[in-house]
Amino acid sequence: MSDFVKVVLVTGGSSGLGKAICERLAAQGHKVYGTGRKVTDEVMAGYTMMAMDVTDSASVQLAVDRILEREGRIDVVVNNAGIGIQGPAEDITPEMAQKVLDTNLIGPHRVCRAALPAMRTQGRGLIVNISSIASNFGLPYRSFYSASKAALDRYGEALSIEMKCFGIQVVSIQPGEFKTNIASGRLRPEKISEAHTPGYNKAMEVLGSSLHYSRDPDELARVVAKVIDSEHPKATYIVAQGMQRISVLAKKLLPGRMFQRMVGKHYE
Repeated sequence: MSDFVKVVLVTGGSSGLGKAICERLAAQGHKVYGTGRKVTDEVMAGYTMMAMDVTDSASVQLAVDRILEREGRIDVVVNNAGIGIQGPAEDITPEMAQKVLDTNLIGPHRVCRAALPAMRTQGRGLIVNISSIASNFGLPYRSFYSASKAALDRYGEALSIEMKCFGIQVVSIQPGEFKTNIASGRLRPEKISEAHTPGYNKAMEVLGSSLHYSRDPDELARVVAKVIDSEHPKATYIVAQGMQRISVLAKKLLPGRMFQRMVGKHYE
């Protein structure tokens, strides 16, 4: 991607990482459109918010069409909208699991399907999928979150190969914990089964305490800005520190059962 001002669509732009991405890219002079399920058209600090529900194909197409009508092109899509889930895998209903996958995996696919035809016509484009460090391993009591983000990574990997001949690049960014409201919005089973309660409670204590050490979302936004300004971005960017980053390497180097024991011990 060259240095010209880019038209950027950021899903989930009303709060957290998405809001930080919108603010950072707008401050750098890009034409930014953030979206959210419960927002009305509004001009924020240098960018525009508009309604989009990534679980609704008609809503996605309408928002993309409106941007194309106004700007004539979309240069970058940042698939940031997502939802968290926690609970023992045994207690997660198929309906809850489906909701997570519909938002975290099929949602980005809906956005890509709406935006890619224009990008192919342009002969250029960039898709940035905001995945998670959790895509690299199955986190206990967040099984379907890990699964949804791992699936998003594999989807993006395949899409990147398919779209290369059209001048479209696909990048995965894997953030660790940041100061956002994702914890308060996580789906949870109505009841945790008695057998799983002790392990679940311990894991949630560890998870809750780790959020106190979360970092400024603008750190991730700066990485997104760097990717957008790069002619040849990497396939994957890990935006995490300390144990989270080390764990990615450990997963590659350690025998599977040894790595599972290490993760389990962390949540005891």
